[in-house]
Amino acid sequence: MLFGLLHLSFWGYVIATLLLTHITVISVSLYLHRTQAHRAMDLHPIVSHFFRFWLWFTTSMRTKEWVAIHRKHHAKCETAEDPHSPVVLGIKKVFWQGAELYGEAKTPETLERYGHGCPDDWIERNIYSAPYMNKLGISIMFVLDLVLFGIPGVTIWALQMIWIPLFAAGIINGIGHYWGYRNFECPDAARNVVPWSIITVGEELHNNHHTFGSSAKFSVKWWEFDLGWLYISLLRAVGLVKIRKTIPELQTIPGKRIIDVDTLKAFITNRFQIMSTYANEVILPVVEREKKQLSSNGRSLLAKAKVLLVRDTSLVTPEGRNALSQLLKERVQLNLVYEYRMKLQAIWDKTTASQKELLDALQDWCSQAEATGVDVLRQFAARLRGFSATTTL
Repeated sequence: MLFGLLHLSFWGYVIATLLLTHITVISVSLYLHRTQAHRAMDLHPIVSHFFRFWLWFTTSMRTKEWVAIHRKHHAKCETAEDPHSPVVLGIKKVFWQGAELYGEAKTPETLERYGHGCPDDWIERNIYSAPYMNKLGISIMFVLDLVLFGIPGVTIWALQMIWIPLFAAGIINGIGHYWGYRNFECPDAARNVVPWSIITVGEELHNNHHTFGSSAKFSVKWWEFDLGWLYISLLRAVGLVKIRKTIPELQTIPGKRIIDVDTLKAFITNRFQIMSTYANEVILPVVEREKKQLSSNGRSLLAKAKVLLVRDTSLVTPEGRNALSQLLKERVQLNLVYEYRMKLQAIWDKTTASQKELLDALQDWCSQAEATGVDVLRQFAARLRGFSATTTL
C-alpha cells in the first residue's frame, strides 16, 4: 500500500494532481468569482453546490469571506483600503503572503458590507462555514489522498493546499497588478499576465476583468483565450448556466454622421474600448512620426512619457510626468492629440450634465477635432460619429 490503491506511475500522479487542482481553480473562477462575487451569471443549483462542496473539501474557503475580500478589492483598488494591492503593499508581500491578506474577511464590517447575497442555508451555516466542521473537508481529503495515492498522496495533498494561495492570491492578485500588458486603461494597475493559460482558466486576463468587472467572459482580443468561458459555454449548452452580462460590443454603422443618443450610449458604455482605439489610431501613429524627428535626448523623453500619453497619470511616476510635460511643450502635434484625448475623457466626468449637454459636448469635440486638419484626428472623429451601442451574450 506504499503507493496507494491506485498504484499509479509517476506521470499518473502528475496527471491526478493537475486534474484535482484544475477542478479547484474552475470552482474558484466560475463559482466564487464570476457567479458569487460579480453576479455575472447564474449557475444551476446542482453545479453551484458541487463547487461549494469541492471548495470546502479541497480548500476550506468560506464563500462569504472570499467574496467580501474580492468585492472590497474592486471597490478600493490600489488604495490603502485594498486588501491585497501590490501597488500599496509591495509585490513581495502580496505574492508570498497573499493568502494571509484574506484574514481581513473575518472582520464583521467587511463581511457585512461586501459579503451580501452569498449562500446562507443550513449546510453553509452548519458544515461549510461552521467552526471545526469547516476544516473537516481538507482532513477527509488528506485521508483519501493517502489511501488512493499512498505516500505520494501527502505531496498531492500539499500541492492542493498551496495551489490557490500560489496561483490566485500570488499570481493573479500580485503579478496581475504588477507585470503584463494592458488592453484598456482602467483606473487601477490591473494587467493581463499572459493572453492564455490553462492553469488559471482565464483569470490571467486581469486587466480585461477589471475593465469589465461584471462580465462573465474575460477574453477581448481574438488571440486571447479564456478557458473558463469555454467551460461556461459548455454548461450553457446543456442549460446549466444563465449568463447575465458580458463585455459590451461596440458597433459601427457605415455612413452614420450624426451624434445622437445611440452614439452617446455607445460612447459611455464602451468608453474603455474607445479610448484604447484613440490611443492606437491617433496617439501612437503621431508618436511614431515624432520619434523620427527627435534627437537622442528627445527620444529618451518620449520613452519615459509614452505610457502617460495613453494611461491614467495617477499610476505613473513623477519622472514620467515631468518627461511628458517637457515633451508636450516641444512637440506641437503630440501636444494637440494628447489635449484632445484629455478633452474626450473629460466628457465622462460630466456626471451632473444632462443628456443634451453631453450630446453637445461630444458633437463639439468631433467638430473641433475635424477642424484641426490632423488626419488621424479627423478620421477618428468620423469613426466616432458612426459608433452604435449593442450588447450580445
